[in-house]
Amino acid sequence: MHFLNLNFKLWFQIAEIMMYWLSTQSVHQDPPDMFKDAGENVMINCNHSNSNFYMMQWYKQSTGSSEMILLGYVRYDSPAVEKPFQDLYKVSGDGRSQSSLHFQTASGTEASVVYFCAASDARCCRNPVSSTKTL
Repeated sequence: MHFLNLNFKLWFQIAEIMMYWLSTQSVHQDPPDMFKDAGENVMINCNHSNSNFYMMQWYKQSTGSSEMILLGYVRYDSPAVEKPFQDLYKVSGDGRSQSSLHFQTASGTEASVVYFCAASDARCCRNPVSSTKTL
């Protein structure tokens, strides 16, 4: 039993450290919420002030689903939209500080959606995206 208490105490301390770290590494989304009619244009902005982050991602979560789907991202100043969403969404900005998601509201089943932005250092890729492809 003492071992369980020790584990809980350690977990609680780790959680406190993570909460402090998260509070110092804020990402802000504007507007925080909105209601639009079908067919209206939407722009959601997101920014951060962490000098170690250079990539911002955009996700959507449909009503009734726990799945978060990556729509697109901007790495340094190179935006990209995932292939299935290229006709629906546009991403702009600079991953080092701010990004915007642009789209037209849908009707029907996708009418209620939650959008999330995130910022990261994108550990997989250390150099800016190149506009050429080497075969």
